[in-house]
Amino acid sequence: MPLWTLEDDFEFVNEAVGEHWQALADTRIFITGGTGFIGRWMLETLWRANRTRGLKAKAVILSRDPARFFKTAPHLASDPAFSFVSGDIQDFAHPDGAFTHLIHAATDASADLNEHNPLKMFDTVVGGTRHALDFAVARKIKNVLFMSSGAVYGRQPFEVSHVAEDWPGAPDCTAPVNAYAEGKRAAEMLCGIYGKQFGLEITTARIFALLGPMLSLDTHFAAGNFINDAIAGRRVTVKSNGLPVRSYLYIADLTWMLWQLLVRGSAGSTYNLGSDEGISIRDLAERIAILIGRDGFEVLGQADIGWNPGRYVPDTQRAKHELGLAKTVSLDDAIQRTAIWNGWTPWH
Repeated sequence: MPLWTLEDDFEFVNEAVGEHWQALADTRIFITGGTGFIGRWMLETLWRANRTRGLKAKAVILSRDPARFFKTAPHLASDPAFSFVSGDIQDFAHPDGAFTHLIHAATDASADLNEHNPLKMFDTVVGGTRHALDFAVARKIKNVLFMSSGAVYGRQPFEVSHVAEDWPGAPDCTAPVNAYAEGKRAAEMLCGIYGKQFGLEITTARIFALLGPMLSLDTHFAAGNFINDAIAGRRVTVKSNGLPVRSYLYIADLTWMLWQLLVRGSAGSTYNLGSDEGISIRDLAERIAILIGRDGFEVLGQADIGWNPGRYVPDTQRAKHELGLAKTVSLDDAIQRTAIWNGWTPWH
């Protein structure tokens, strides 16, 4: 692949948002989840847009551990345009002052939490969203971007190639393994209620699987685990039968799409944000092994105990047709850039 640096991605996002950045000039944005994977990308790109485009946008970021983030990103922490509030999404104290926008990204997609404490998972998603929306009402913040998940569709059957926003599927509401998915569904209902009852102008992004720099490789995400295996020189290992189908959007593509949704999305509308290129877990392992591995791959064929043994691939036509949002980074480049950021050196 061509020489690539992380700054290339940040510059790409800057250009992809383009003239629409000006809608955020002189704004003050409250961001929950701003120190997480997606939130960090939002902050990095806003930081650069302020410098290159003179936006003078300010952001107040809610974090459970600002001190830890300060060590990770001192250039963001020391910027006077960014201030940080320590607190939990379910009960944070409302920061002072007026705000123009709310980006609600705080959630915990931990498979471990979902498995061992589904009540906490559900409460975090639903209670956190309600507290954030109450804050928006109290501060008269009309413009809200809510980050939901493709998990709200439940198990996508193999015969359904792509799920559109109006697909009627849903998780099994009696299964605790669906605490995260049902939490997001309930949170979307809250968004609908607060839009109707309090006049909030809320745009919802249903986000599917992702790849890219700063994504943790050692959690429950298959693609990250496979890249981790390959970088370490291990055989890329699929524990299940490898039949489930996923798709992966590169984080830089997601980031510019989210900024566009914030300023251009239709109030009350929901948009799938993901890649429409499906690939089986088995084929993903093989592709990663070919691109960055040295010891091949193997499929162990164990029982699949995941929440969705079927497909997880969105129909992205609404975002494309209404707003011109479409992926630009191929799966191969997404894999390689993720690996490079984590220390892999291309040998060809």
